[in-house]
Amino acid sequence: MMKYVAISLMVFFSAACSSNKNPNSPEQGKEDTNAKELLQGIWLDDETESPLMRVEGDTIYYADAQSAPIAFKIVRDTLYTYGNDTTYYKIDKQGEHIFWFHAITDNIIKLHKSEDPNDSLSFVRQELVIPIYNEVIQRDSVVTYNGTRYRAYVYINPSKMRVIKTTYSEDGISMDNVYYDNVMHICVYEGKKSLFASDITKQMFDQVVPGDFLMQAILSDMKFVKVDRNGFHYQAVLAIPESSIYSITDMEVSFEGNLTITSTK
Repeated sequence: MMKYVAISLMVFFSAACSSNKNPNSPEQGKEDTNAKELLQGIWLDDETESPLMRVEGDTIYYADAQSAPIAFKIVRDTLYTYGNDTTYYKIDKQGEHIFWFHAITDNIIKLHKSEDPNDSLSFVRQELVIPIYNEVIQRDSVVTYNGTRYRAYVYINPSKMRVIKTTYSEDGISMDNVYYDNVMHICVYEGKKSLFASDITKQMFDQVVPGDFLMQAILSDMKFVKVDRNGFHYQAVLAIPESSIYSITDMEVSFEGNLTITSTK
């Protein structure tokens, strides 16, 4: 059995927030280009005077540098955003300098347009991500089986492969956060003879973990466990960034160099 923490709850919450049937779906109405034009610019929260979002063309940029830009449309009185999830917000009031809308939590978000050019500094985009590792990590395990000495290596390599995780602010605004995935490399040697060497990516686990989970997870860790008559045993950890949600999966490399991936029992 795979070890999950609250995966079902996360998937249910995401679906509830983004998959509701809306009678004003984009397929049932024409995009309001005038409303889109009014939304161009930088918008500040009425209560805090802090920049919340900048709108350029068809894209919303959030002041949170961790959040990815997100596409949007306005149809009738509804704002649709298209990121990892499709989310809609009912617009309560819109004008040249005012924009009020209902968040997922049913809070009314009240914004006004900025007139200070310095507010654009809040939207300077940086490659701000939270990698599991900042450098290559090497783990070398020396083991003996039936009188033969083996070395089982694990290399954890940060990559530039992006993982998008949908989060919701306290006010109920959907945001897509960006993280980097890792590529693991495992290899087994008998003396100088290589028995196995391969890169491991999270896509290789698509038969043993749910697709919704895998899409937002990072291959966060890999450990050598033991060697026995069946071969060399590893455990891979796939985790949702900045959460306690994870899955542990077994990997086995046979003495003939064959790799098998199975759910943890």
